[in-house]
Amino acid sequence: MQIRIVGVGKVREPYLQDGLREYCTRIQPYFRVEIFDVREEKIPVRLTPGERAAILEREGDRMLSVAPGSGIMVVLDVRGETWSSEELAAHLGSWVMEGRSNISFLIGGPLGISGRVRDLAQHTLSLSRMTFPHQMVRLILLEQLFRAARMYSGEPYHK
Repeated sequence: MQIRIVGVGKVREPYLQDGLREYCTRIQPYFRVEIFDVREEKIPVRLTPGERAAILEREGDRMLSVAPGSGIMVVLDVRGETWSSEELAAHLGSWVMEGRSNISFLIGGPLGISGRVRDLAQHTLSLSRMTFPHQMVRLILLEQLFRAARMYSGEPYHK
């Protein structure tokens, strides 16, 4: 299985970059992970609703250009479903059993994610009702994917 994490903007903080590398290394025995950063639009100080929609569409187009059209798309959004770690492991397991080999997790930027991208996704997932910096979400997601992979493989995991 190949998992793509597609996020708007670059991860700039060195501690987050280190964490991403560490979890990518840990996940390698279970599946391949690729992280794609798509360019973030500049946000005007006085943002109109039309400008907001246009920014989200341009960022969404970039995200969709990286996510394989034939795979499963999961949008991360605070208004999405909340899955436990066990439920994430079950979803990964069912996708493997169905022969779904391309899974993309899409993380919007500061303004969120376009409605069109959300409509194309098979799932909308919330990591929490809390708001996290979009750069940090990549690391939280990777840790949960690593945990889910271990659970699906029947290996012990830290609770």
